[in-house]
Amino acid sequence: MPLDQVEDEEQEMTFLDHLEELRWHLIRSLIAIMVFAIAAFAAKTLVFHTIILGPSRVDFWTYEALCRLSEMLKSPALCIDELPFIIQSRQMTGQFSMHVTSSFVIGIICAFPYAFWEIWRFVKPGLYPKERKAARGATFYVSLLFLMGVFFGYFIVTPISINFLSNYRLDPSIMNEFDIISYVSTVITLILACGILFQLPIVVFFLTKAGLVTPELLKTYRRHAIIVILILGAMLTPPDPFSQILIAIPLLGLYEVSIFISRRVTRRELLETTEIQKRDE
Repeated sequence: MPLDQVEDEEQEMTFLDHLEELRWHLIRSLIAIMVFAIAAFAAKTLVFHTIILGPSRVDFWTYEALCRLSEMLKSPALCIDELPFIIQSRQMTGQFSMHVTSSFVIGIICAFPYAFWEIWRFVKPGLYPKERKAARGATFYVSLLFLMGVFFGYFIVTPISINFLSNYRLDPSIMNEFDIISYVSTVITLILACGILFQLPIVVFFLTKAGLVTPELLKTYRRHAIIVILILGAMLTPPDPFSQILIAIPLLGLYEVSIFISRRVTRRELLETTEIQKRDE
């Protein structure tokens, strides 16, 4: 079918037609999420014992890596060889509800690339050719950054936060006995928050395209961003510089990448504007 005919058909679609098309994109996305969620629900031992409860045990990969690093640096403080807490279920439906919730979240994470691709397929026809060209590869980069954030949240932020919270005591007589709902909710929140936070370069890209953000603005507020990131790192980690830096470095890297992307977008738009002015002359 010729391109102009396809564009004419897209323009002739009514509001209800667009809603119907969006509904099917959302249905297919939900089906993909449910398929992965059911698979995760069936693999209970893998999901809960190995993945969800992994950061609650000292044999977790991150803790072992920190212990090896502590031996290399001769700094015993880095080695996490004890997590003084136990996990309990104080509600009758606690374990089952967390089984369902965690399975659904894993379904969202695993199906995220496909779900975003479905939404992008709905949005893309409404963009101008110039906007489509600028957003080329959006599904790949958004999915890559999201998965990088998820892995960062799971292997770095979550175990360090669990270690800090499990060792934090108001008084030695108070024992840490965490409810399974509280534990799973904390893990899910940290992982999804990191996945969303890693979308910063994408957000900056579109804000720069819209003229709301410039590289000069990002450079001006770089010091403020560094302070905010260090405060965030201090809130998520125990009071030692190494853990704080371990959290802050990737976030600072994301901010610098955002400045680079904003600068590149601005230069490209300036070149295109110059070319258009030359043609008009």
